[in-house]
Amino acid sequence: MFKDLFQKKRKYATIPSERALSGDQADMPDRPKREIPEGLMTKCGKCGSIQYSKELEKNLKVCPVCGYHMRLNAMDRIRMVLDEDTFTEYDADMISVDPLGFPGYASKLEQQTLKSGLREAVITGDGLIHGLPTVVAVMSFDFFTGSMGSVVGEKITRAIEQAIDKRLPLIIFSTSGGARMQESILSLMQMAKTSAALARMDEQGLLYISVITDPTTGGVSASFATLGDINIAEPGAVFGFAGRIVIEQTIRQKLPDDFQTSEFNLQHGQLDMVVHRKELRDTLGQLLDLHSAKEVE
Repeated sequence: MFKDLFQKKRKYATIPSERALSGDQADMPDRPKREIPEGLMTKCGKCGSIQYSKELEKNLKVCPVCGYHMRLNAMDRIRMVLDEDTFTEYDADMISVDPLGFPGYASKLEQQTLKSGLREAVITGDGLIHGLPTVVAVMSFDFFTGSMGSVVGEKITRAIEQAIDKRLPLIIFSTSGGARMQESILSLMQMAKTSAALARMDEQGLLYISVITDPTTGGVSASFATLGDINIAEPGAVFGFAGRIVIEQTIRQKLPDDFQTSEFNLQHGQLDMVVHRKELRDTLGQLLDLHSAKEVE
């Protein structure tokens, strides 16, 4: 009796292993794991927080935790910026071919169309913003990383020409990894072609607003993306020509952490303003209103 009083008691309860379970319990099948439906949740690429995709879309794909601006496809951007049911698309049937017979290019174009649901890396057309007519060109990183080939350059040039013919302002939303290497010199010449078209537009005294989104690099950043009368960027967007690693290896110097961000470019005079996505539509509407022709009584 006294021996039992002074016996050390266990502090923690132990859970028996499967081997210690009775035969009936050990033979019980494992419960099926509940799978999360694909697309239900989205992980922020910056802070790593998990958000409901539908709630994120309501927030214009801006992370509510850290404010990171996630990438939008072209049609989502059009719905966000233009007045409802006012968009008319240009050149919807224009698609890329394989002019140089580049190995695997034709099949990659098919794969990119199936993957993104787009026929090219840019959608052009016209519509209204706050009731004011404008021509728009909206690039999408989802198709071939927004690379500029001959069709992208041609569609943007035609959009510029439409703006000239209709005497309308032009807004281009850029996002691109640069020139499309599978089209070689035909891709590179689009830099000159789009820039020349914008020069003709400038001669006509028409407004061109460039909106730079994440990321805008290479040939696009070295041509029409930086030729706006007003250059705007979304917060945190990567905007530059060559990549950070290439530059650091060339100049043998460590670059600042915020190098090639929209904030860095604003500070160094490359941009006129950095505008949060929630304020972008109203900002564009105000700029169009300020530059629209008004009759003087």
